[in-house]
Amino acid sequence: MPPPLDPAKRAAIADAIRAGGQRNAIAREHGVSPSTVTTIATQEGIDGAFDRTATKRATEARNADTSARRAELKSLLVEDAHRLRAQLWQPCTMHNFGGKDNTHNSIDLPQPTFEQQRNIMTSVGIAVQRVADLEKLDMGGGVEEAAGLIRDLVDSIRGG
Repeated sequence: MPPPLDPAKRAAIADAIRAGGQRNAIAREHGVSPSTVTTIATQEGIDGAFDRTATKRATEARNADTSARRAELKSLLVEDAHRLRAQLWQPCTMHNFGGKDNTHNSIDLPQPTFEQQRNIMTSVGIAVQRVADLEKLDMGGGVEEAAGLIRDLVDSIRGG
């Protein structure tokens, strides 16, 4: 068991607690453990010394903000997937730059080449997967529900 604290140090810690200091910061400043600071607060009858209500509310607000931003991102990613998928069947222009004379050539095509379509589908797949990942995060990892949402999303993209 450690020796009792010097009364002056104990009083300084109690003053720091009353001043609204943070437990761990007070402990570091005075070279004692955080539990010692908590014990002094209790023994001194300092109510709510380390009340975390404000921290809890701030964390809840931040979580709500983050959830709203994820919802916006999911919506944008779904829109991106739709826009990319639409490009599969739209006319496009292929460009070629280079050669020793650094020339430029272009050709209009009725739709992208197979390789370009594959790249587009890869991008669509990545966007859809990220939406699914965000859905799982928002549902706390509910795999069945996420799978249903993914199926619905894929069906809407295919039909779109």
